[in-house]
Amino acid sequence: MAKEKTGNNEPTIIKKYANRRLYDTGRSSYVTLDDLCEMVQEGHNFVVIDAKSGEDLTRGVLTQIIADQEASDETLLPTNFLRTLIGFYGNNAQTMLPSYLEQTMNLFVQNQESMQEQINKSLSEMKEIENIFSPTMNLEELTRKNMDMFERTMKMMPPFNMNYSGEEKSGKDSAK
Repeated sequence: MAKEKTGNNEPTIIKKYANRRLYDTGRSSYVTLDDLCEMVQEGHNFVVIDAKSGEDLTRGVLTQIIADQEASDETLLPTNFLRTLIGFYGNNAQTMLPSYLEQTMNLFVQNQESMQEQINKSLSEMKEIENIFSPTMNLEELTRKNMDMFERTMKMMPPFNMNYSGEEKSGKDSAK
């Protein structure tokens, strides 16, 4: 879930003035659309309201952030997707599409988080393996560990199951 800037469940109020300036009431300072973009990316929740009328302008401001991002080199939405999306305005699907897109995006985020957890787990396991053969381990210690493992393995195999002195185990000894 999104982190809240204010530390509680209430979103930060951003007031938009007639001169197009945006005022963050949580920080008591003016902000830009780029600042709001960063806030979204960091998971902060906010609502943009018209300072005079109290009208909720959040949707329009978020759309403006997307338009600005798409106008830059960091495009995210393919042109055909945008054309298709525009084609749904005024269409019967316009009522269903917002919830469908929201559910699809939520699933995408969940899958992305799950994949990131798997990658982190794999990297953690790789680091554990690296620690077994750490560069600080001297060659003698590594050789001893390898020989111990080799001897244990050989003792498990029937043609080689000799005791440590090199004598073959007899069936009588193992029966005692």
